[in-house]
Amino acid sequence: MSTTTIVLIGYLIILVALTAWSRKETRSLSGYFMAGKKLPFWVVAFSANATGESVWLLLGLTGFGYLYGVQAYWIVVGEIIGLWLSWRLISRRLKKLGDETDAITVPDVLAAKFVDRWNLIRGIAVTIILLMVTTYVTAQMVGAGKAFDGFMGVDYRTGVVLGAIIIIGYTFVGGYKAVSYTDVVQGMLMLGALILVPIVAINAAGGFGGMTEALDAQDPGLLNMLAPTDRGAEGWIFIVSFAAIGLPFLGVPQMLIRYMSARDDAEVRKARVLSLIVMFLFLFGAVTVGLAGRALYPGLEDHDLIFPTLASELFPPLVAGILFVCVLSAIMSTVDSLLLLASSAVVRDTMQKILGSAKSDAELARVGKFVTIIIGILAVAFAIPEAKFIFWFVLFSWSGLGAAFGPPLIMLLHDEKTTAEGVVAGMSGGFLTSVIWVMFFKQQSFGLYEAVPGFAVGFLATWAVSRMTSQAAGAAADQAQAERKAPGM
Repeated sequence: MSTTTIVLIGYLIILVALTAWSRKETRSLSGYFMAGKKLPFWVVAFSANATGESVWLLLGLTGFGYLYGVQAYWIVVGEIIGLWLSWRLISRRLKKLGDETDAITVPDVLAAKFVDRWNLIRGIAVTIILLMVTTYVTAQMVGAGKAFDGFMGVDYRTGVVLGAIIIIGYTFVGGYKAVSYTDVVQGMLMLGALILVPIVAINAAGGFGGMTEALDAQDPGLLNMLAPTDRGAEGWIFIVSFAAIGLPFLGVPQMLIRYMSARDDAEVRKARVLSLIVMFLFLFGAVTVGLAGRALYPGLEDHDLIFPTLASELFPPLVAGILFVCVLSAIMSTVDSLLLLASSAVVRDTMQKILGSAKSDAELARVGKFVTIIIGILAVAFAIPEAKFIFWFVLFSWSGLGAAFGPPLIMLLHDEKTTAEGVVAGMSGGFLTSVIWVMFFKQQSFGLYEAVPGFAVGFLATWAVSRMTSQAAGAAADQAQAERKAPGM
């Protein structure tokens, strides 16, 4: 039995223990999908970060650092700004509204203030979630296959299936509490890896000076964050697109649900500080891994595999096995949350709220577990034909979810004139713009990241439609009041 296999087994034992400990919380919808809203700040912070930074962090972003050098640090800048705005503009207000309305999903919050007789808000939200989650989870399963292949030499397809069995298993049994506490373990492993690997890799490249000399010899642009501006408008759009990758932090439901699950407002405030510090270390470390990897192994055929390459070449088997677990952790910490997100959309928003199911909470929680299995199996089926570019595949799903929910949610939390019609328009406009942009306009716009037009249209649609419908409602109310006061009435 290889050292990596032994490490993996030890890691799985820890997951099994946490899952068994969490199982009693899964007997109700609030327990299965929100851990009863009792999580402490350190769990909320690590769970939010581990969920937000999926396989793309250790395979995709490291690969991007490999391709573009220091220009990839624009992603670090953008994500830190986006995460700070999410905590600043959304977290505390969302927690308060979620508690006041007994919400356990993001569609719950979006629909809470309105009489939505046709359930348009929930219906559109569920459709978007299921479409994007399937795509997102598929990308993670692709990452699982690559990780098993890169670290253990396991066939890609077998790796996809093995990863799916592990993730679906503990999500099915332990629910949100198991997911959140395993996210802490996974997040700490990822943090350790992204501190250790860059240091060792830079040292192997001859120190910082040796690394920069090697990169400069390959391409001086790898050491210049502003190098893209030499291409004029195209270069500036490149930088803006990298920085805009942080925008979806303002709307991806799998992140927002973390704010709602905190014990209280004080825990949310403490979680914000820890989250930002850890996220910076995540992102900076990942890009730096790519830089050092490019200096050491130029010409790598699949840049997504630079992290596994460094792990296997620079570390003894025991450490390499732990680093493999780190990659698997990055995948698990996102997939489990996405599976619960999709499951809650089906069970809570569709069955209980739209269809008015009379099943008890315990029965619905059981249904949610089986929905988790079904969605996971679908993602595995889509992942078997290997996708080459994890980074872009994940970003498409990331931007679709963010553009759909970010603008209407921010407007709802900060503008009292936001209406149900405005929320529907914002969700639809942001999502459709993001998807249509990728399909028809991205190449013609020098690759402008789809979240930029998606968020712009989402905000504009929410604001404009809300203003029109609130004025119409106000005029109708004034007319009705005047008619009641008229003589003979």
